[in-house]
Amino acid sequence: MAEHSNGGRTAIVIGGGLAGMLAVTALAGHVEAITVVERDRYPQGHAFRKGVPQARHLHILLSGGQRALEELLPGTVAALTEAGARSLYLPRDILTRTPTGWQRRFDERRHRMLSITRPVLDAVVRERALRAVAGSTTRVEVLEATEAIGLIGDAGRVSGVRVRSRDAGPGEPTERTLPAALVVDASGRASRAPQWYAALGRTSPHEETVDAGLAYATRMYRPKDPDTAPDAGVNVPGWPECPRGAAYIPVEDGNWLLTLSGVRGHHPPTDEAEFTAFSATIGDPYIHELLAQAEPLSPVHGFRDTCNRRRHFERPGALPEGFLVLGDAACTFNPVYGQGMSVAALGALAVRDTLAGGGGLRPGATAEAQRAAARAVEPAWLAAVGADRPYADGQDAAAGLGERLSTWYLDRLFARAAVDRVVGDAFRDVFCLTAPPTRLVAPRILLRTVLLPRRPGLPAPPTAVEGA
Repeated sequence: MAEHSNGGRTAIVIGGGLAGMLAVTALAGHVEAITVVERDRYPQGHAFRKGVPQARHLHILLSGGQRALEELLPGTVAALTEAGARSLYLPRDILTRTPTGWQRRFDERRHRMLSITRPVLDAVVRERALRAVAGSTTRVEVLEATEAIGLIGDAGRVSGVRVRSRDAGPGEPTERTLPAALVVDASGRASRAPQWYAALGRTSPHEETVDAGLAYATRMYRPKDPDTAPDAGVNVPGWPECPRGAAYIPVEDGNWLLTLSGVRGHHPPTDEAEFTAFSATIGDPYIHELLAQAEPLSPVHGFRDTCNRRRHFERPGALPEGFLVLGDAACTFNPVYGQGMSVAALGALAVRDTLAGGGGLRPGATAEAQRAAARAVEPAWLAAVGADRPYADGQDAAAGLGERLSTWYLDRLFARAAVDRVVGDAFRDVFCLTAPPTRLVAPRILLRTVLLPRRPGLPAPPTAVEGA
């Protein structure tokens, strides 16, 4: 790796959350030192922190994300399980209501989903990432309560970061410059990379948005009698004829999270009584009936920043040397689909593999790594945009002929997947990020989706589990 402007063989990671810690793991062994710039102070134990506004809502780690996480940090899935994460096999342990009826409970044991609260997940990953890097040749320093306020360098190369201390003492400098050969922006949805580009004299990368106008609200519950608690989570996504949805999923410590969602004109309330009433207005009464058997443990927390936004840093000429953008800072999804954490792990793994295969941070390596991370994003992006486009308005609603045909096909495929094990296998492989979208148009899947008659799902939530 080349040295530059006193940055030496060093890297700066902006953001010390999940994406930032995975970036640290990906860079370990390729640089001598990494400085993590984190605007918050980490809480003691498993507590919520202000810098993760979506933290109080449901979080899942798909099987594709778990595989990537294990390659980056072996043993982390087991550590999350020991910390209380619930293992849910699809479709056995999640009862899903589709527009045509309930999905059958096939006992496949192919795709395990982890359900866990965000503070536990962040704490486990952070501890394991820092421990793993401590055993490598790379030194790590974490600057808490420190905010990145700009990049240093020019339009062709980034050579460091300007930072500001958020709790500097009397007489201490509040701003300083940190030189580095590589800067990684893992600052999440609030990334200011476009503004920083402008300050460097660069044009911001092309940005795509698809906004369904969806909002959601979440409350934690505990079943009154653990012996009679549901034996599976429940998912009732909204659909055009009923644009309100809900998911009721177990997390650690015997608790359950209920997330209610709705598009424009159907946003769930945060008033506690109205929240409960809203749960009776989704596409099936089952979840509302379950609430009678549970007691609330928390207030209702709302969230509205759900726009799908992708900044194409991977395109030719869009990335200056010495700069890399990962996680939500590059591509953020409607969180209701539960893809973000898995995509962050897949993106970090793609960066690690690119650096390992190409001899480290040579000239052009960051652009190559950015392209690899973008390829890891693509399946999840296509799925989220395809699902949200029907609810978008204005320019976001414009879809070409190809996308309209894809939407028609995926609508048929989703209905078929609820009752057809073969099509369901393919759908879950792609949804769980273990297979490319082309799996959905393999000849066998295409023929079963298009030629077989459209059959309804089950009329009621299934209690029986069907063997493998």
